[in-house]
Amino acid sequence: MIPEYLISFNTKALEKIEVDFLIVGGGLSGLFVAYELRDFKTLILFKNGFEESCSYYAQGGIAVALNEGDSSELHKEDTLKTGYYFNDEKAVEILVNEGIERIKEVISLGFKFDKNKDKFHFTKEGGHSKNRILHANGDATGKSITTFFINLIKKFPNIKIFSNAFLIDLIVLENKVIGALVLDESRNKIILIQAKAYVLSTGGAGMVFQETTNPLYITGDGIAIAYRKNVELIDLEFYQFHPTTFYMAGAPRFLISESVRGEGGILRNVNKERFMLDYHPSGELAPRDIVSRAIIDQMKKTNSNCVYLDLTHLKKEYIKERFPQIYNFCKTYSIEPSKDLIPVRPSAHFFIGGIKIDIWGKTNIENLFACGECSCVGVHGANRLASNSLLECLVFGKRVAVKIKEDNFKSVYSDVKYNFPKKTDVLIDKDDLKRSIRSLMWRNVGIERDEEMLKYALEKLKEWQKYAFLKEFDDRNGFESLNMLIVATLITQSALIRKESRGTHYRRDYPETDDKNWKKHIIVSKRGVDIK
Repeated sequence: MIPEYLISFNTKALEKIEVDFLIVGGGLSGLFVAYELRDFKTLILFKNGFEESCSYYAQGGIAVALNEGDSSELHKEDTLKTGYYFNDEKAVEILVNEGIERIKEVISLGFKFDKNKDKFHFTKEGGHSKNRILHANGDATGKSITTFFINLIKKFPNIKIFSNAFLIDLIVLENKVIGALVLDESRNKIILIQAKAYVLSTGGAGMVFQETTNPLYITGDGIAIAYRKNVELIDLEFYQFHPTTFYMAGAPRFLISESVRGEGGILRNVNKERFMLDYHPSGELAPRDIVSRAIIDQMKKTNSNCVYLDLTHLKKEYIKERFPQIYNFCKTYSIEPSKDLIPVRPSAHFFIGGIKIDIWGKTNIENLFACGECSCVGVHGANRLASNSLLECLVFGKRVAVKIKEDNFKSVYSDVKYNFPKKTDVLIDKDDLKRSIRSLMWRNVGIERDEEMLKYALEKLKEWQKYAFLKEFDDRNGFESLNMLIVATLITQSALIRKESRGTHYRRDYPETDDKNWKKHIIVSKRGVDIK
């Protein structure tokens, strides 16, 4: 059983803030919800800044059926096929149909996607049957659209932004959120925030893995807090690994967008041999789970620690214009993409599972909503279709805001007494705990899994819990380490339960998909595990 946080702050010093709505997280979903609630007293919390969200770092673009010859039905089928038909079909229909309206809305607000002459330029990525990926400033779509929305919401006086604000805990009474404990790092002070409704848009949990494309601060906070408050979580065993991240000793794991392969990039092994056509008829544009496992297989066969992405058949000026961020990053490490092969290997990229929500973003706790990567409405199934994530932020962010306004939540402001548990304190190297979690998860709960590896990982994680949960914390690093430990344990537990292979969840000891016994979802909460 996961205990409450042990926090060594003076509760009498709490500052209290009352707002209409509280949004936790500054990725695209959180920003879009804030924009939609602009007529209300709305507070949005950034753990750091909007630049540290996964949305900001998204390169490829946004998938939407607006191109000639495309349709929402084709987009739906591609999403279902890539998701191994494990998706919630209703949620997919909402995504592909309302996504068209959301993109038109974003364009009407003044956001500019890249064009070829006077028409939008649509590119293609893995799993898509049509060119339907809109992009902005080449490979800087995420940076462009999050910057656009942060500048937009700053124009509305009702929307307040707190940076360096870390959500420690939610206060729940009789299955209803009545407050949020927030660490104001700029003043090293805890704030009690009360609102009519609360929205978690805290992103994924890439930092539980040693190799990840995610920013440093993506530690699964919202998911862990939700779990401790008895919120249901679902599909946690499905974590997508991006096939191509830059791999060089000492260099960060920089994402090399799937759009690079969509524009003609070829994968080669250490012997310079093209190999993807041996694994899938779509070659480099096969779904991400297949490409990732193919790369791992090639690394084993050739006894190498990476493969290579070949763009040398593309013109230098084209690469610089279409992929400016990727080009400049490679040049930093003395690689000229038009002449040199780019070393790549898979890294943890996107949490397909998360906080269980309905099609309006509602959780099983009253007045608590979730959207974006921390949530799971079932739209991605067992493997996310490329460039559906930013579209999901817009579509379900909009739905959360619509439902909040529709429900017309009444004021729930009241005196809140939060009991800070006290236990025997222990000495813990928080950074070492984080490194240990990440190393263990990468080795044992990564792209390929089996029962022995998973049982060992679960045993180690529970062993660390025995002393980690005795520690009192008063800083974000400590809270993050516990959140990572909680989320890592839940991912491992779910992966051990699912005795089959499906999408991003690959079990070497159960390599086949078993629809008869396992076309079911694993739902976890503090009450236990439910399979249905």
